[in-house]
Amino acid sequence: MLLKSEIGALILRVTLGALFFFHGMAKFQGGIENIVGWFDSIGLPGPLAYGVAGLELVGGIALLLGMGTRILSGVFALLMIGATLKVKLSAGLLGNGQMAGYELDLALLAMAIYLVINGSKLLSVSELIFRKDSDKVTM
Repeated sequence: MLLKSEIGALILRVTLGALFFFHGMAKFQGGIENIVGWFDSIGLPGPLAYGVAGLELVGGIALLLGMGTRILSGVFALLMIGATLKVKLSAGLLGNGQMAGYELDLALLAMAIYLVINGSKLLSVSELIFRKDSDKVTM
């Protein structure tokens, strides 16, 4: 039973990490200055865009590797709450024809909360470094 839970957590961790990594990479590739301007236009400090994009990029890689899963997932959960409340809530769950809704944000939030609660030890760098029993996955 524990192995099934760990396999599920691994799938969530890798998916969440990859999605955040690609979102961060897209912000930089698409011109981070555009994101800075957009942040300014919605009332957020423009330089915050660098922090968000960097967090998504570096944090996504760290999640893929299984480093600081619970902490990073908590930070990503807060990021999704902020994005939903500040940007997406007015568009509705499925969007309004002008912009996407918050359905993806909600799914990412749920994944992040799961990982905050349960962690993900299978195939994680943190588990390799800090584990106490090398023969089995422990909870």
